[in-house]
Amino acid sequence: MPSVISVQNLSKTYASGLKALDDVSLEIERGEILALLGPNGAGKTTLISIICGIVTKSSGSVTVDGHDNVTDFRAARKLIGLVPQELHLSIFETVWDTVAFSRNLYGRETNAAYLEELLKKLSLWDKKDQKIMALSGGMKRRLLIAKALAHEPRILFLDEPTAGVDVALRQDLWNVVRALRDTGVTIILTTHYIEEAEDLADRVGVINQGKLILIEDKKALMRKMGQKRLTLELAKPLAKLPKALARNGLALLDGGRELHYSYDVRSSKDSIAKLLADLAKANVTFNDLHTEQSSLEDIFLGLVKQ
Repeated sequence: MPSVISVQNLSKTYASGLKALDDVSLEIERGEILALLGPNGAGKTTLISIICGIVTKSSGSVTVDGHDNVTDFRAARKLIGLVPQELHLSIFETVWDTVAFSRNLYGRETNAAYLEELLKKLSLWDKKDQKIMALSGGMKRRLLIAKALAHEPRILFLDEPTAGVDVALRQDLWNVVRALRDTGVTIILTTHYIEEAEDLADRVGVINQGKLILIEDKKALMRKMGQKRLTLELAKPLAKLPKALARNGLALLDGGRELHYSYDVRSSKDSIAKLLADLAKANVTFNDLHTEQSSLEDIFLGLVKQ
């Protein structure tokens, strides 16, 4: 199946000389949730803005479901909904008028039933006749999402959609995202809450200094790059590590009461068996053991440092 969005050799240099994107290429698959991670200023918003036709590229190409986003801008843009970071709303309009205008702006026929269902999903139905100036910050954020979805796009960009909102709203928004994905909508999100990417995304892309340094299936990424740590709670504290255990790269912590063993998830399972055998030979006994695996945040930080 062809990609729904194809980005080829995309670069952007601003008049100031800042190179925001440097030869970025990626394929976004139909119906997936792709999380784009990166520090502030990495180029995430610039990438989204170019795909959506808001910012002009310096070089490269972008196609949206086969439509070039420059030469066939209208067809490409009609497929896209965008929830920007910043709140850009006409404060004197009502909630209903705002979403109805957004729908009509893309040439979609009036569909009051769809807009009613959308506002109800986002807990905005009881606010439909209120002016935007009377809404709370969280409600304005919900309205941005309603605006982006008003014309029933098949691709949705969420640029830091939960920045500065409360936990309840974040949960509501991600429930909407999951429901959209279930209907086949392709979703691309940027977020600083890496646990959200870990929970929601099918694939993860990491951008740093304008370069796409990695894009991979989330589970495969965590298998390949994650680290595991085995912690052994010793029956008796050790003053120092026995020589017989030196080859295992163990760390003696918590006043000699714990042994920590770090290993790559790709390591052979035999390494744990060998470690336990060495412990038995050294007459080191333990009462309990447990393992921990590095999170997506650990992997992200390691990639950016590299």
